[in-house]
Amino acid sequence: MTSELDLIRPDWPAPDRVRAVSTTRLGGVSQPPWHSLNLGSHVQDDPQHVSVNRGRLASELAFEQGAFGWLSQVHGTELVTLPVDGVPVADASTTTQAGQVCAILTADCLPVLFCDRAGTQVAAAHAGWRGLCAGVLEQVVASFTAPTGEIIAWLGPAIGPGQFEVGPEVRDAFIATGDRAAEAFSTSGVRPGHFMADIYCLARQRLEKAGVSAVYGGDLCTVSDSQRFYSYRRDGQTGRMATLIWLES
Repeated sequence: MTSELDLIRPDWPAPDRVRAVSTTRLGGVSQPPWHSLNLGSHVQDDPQHVSVNRGRLASELAFEQGAFGWLSQVHGTELVTLPVDGVPVADASTTTQAGQVCAILTADCLPVLFCDRAGTQVAAAHAGWRGLCAGVLEQVVASFTAPTGEIIAWLGPAIGPGQFEVGPEVRDAFIATGDRAAEAFSTSGVRPGHFMADIYCLARQRLEKAGVSAVYGGDLCTVSDSQRFYSYRRDGQTGRMATLIWLES
């Protein structure tokens, strides 16, 4: 049977037992403005629709719904190790246990997946600009027992550099913490005093500084592709996509 879910599978040299996908908005039952595969339970969508959507995802990936490590994301740097009870307040998760799914919800913020080349640990991070600037990616890198040179990362669908207009306070915050952060900001074609930010570039800079040079992805824009992706910047009230990673036995 052909799947109705439009899943993105990272193009990166992960070990065979590392599996990862990023959902799009296609294949669910949610009604406008959340149509259709909304997986976020915090965006005022019908809870029954969210439950059906999460069930479809679980069925597609051959998991029980309890395998998903959903988080209550707050744009911070807290990391939890799965399995954990309930829905913890955190913006990153990691696990060494097969069958535990690290799950991040986004609609413009940057989802980042991690694994080591030996296939013994995986992790996922929610990196909006605040969490990225505060060090959420560095927290994830520090959680790995493998040397940083053995860690690889994948940057999932996020707001692209041609769409992410920010105020000077965002640029100033990054420049205060990164020597090369100014390279990720441009004044071209925006309101006076504002900047276009490249969150993919900023993430690569932070990862490189943390010792992770093998970084893949970073070529999808959630704002520009309204058919495939949710975008809070574009639509305001909208759904959430999930970016997931796990280890197989």
